[in-house]
Amino acid sequence: MAVLGMKPVQQINHTLTRKAGAIRGMHFQYPPAAEIKIVSCLSGHILDVAVDLRANSPTFMQWFAAELSSENKRSMFIPEGFAHGFQTLTDDCELVYLHTENYSPQHESALNPLDPKLSIHWPIPITEISNRDSNHPMLDQGFKGISI
Repeated sequence: MAVLGMKPVQQINHTLTRKAGAIRGMHFQYPPAAEIKIVSCLSGHILDVAVDLRANSPTFMQWFAAELSSENKRSMFIPEGFAHGFQTLTDDCELVYLHTENYSPQHESALNPLDPKLSIHWPIPITEISNRDSNHPMLDQGFKGISI
């Protein structure tokens, strides 16, 4: 059994995004279903982004990004309490995700990837964003983060 951060892998997702410039995210799950993810790009090239949502974290609401591709063979570790999303930098991006928790609709949430409070720098023009992702709420002053 594969283990991430001392937790077993519970779910593996495999996705394909056809168009360069597409944005997906910024998804996360609240405790007790908060999850660790490892994301790898099997084909294509993406900018993978994680936002720290952990209450009382010194990096609360800061984002980190890394380019993942089939060429550089990098993966990104996303701890519990982080929102995750990406932008495709080429056509036909195929990703695999390892999750330490199963999908839990009652714990699922997301941030709007275009929220100016996040100030995420998407490197190329946005060509596509799903209705679901574009309708995620913008942050308000009341957001205090996630207690992990």
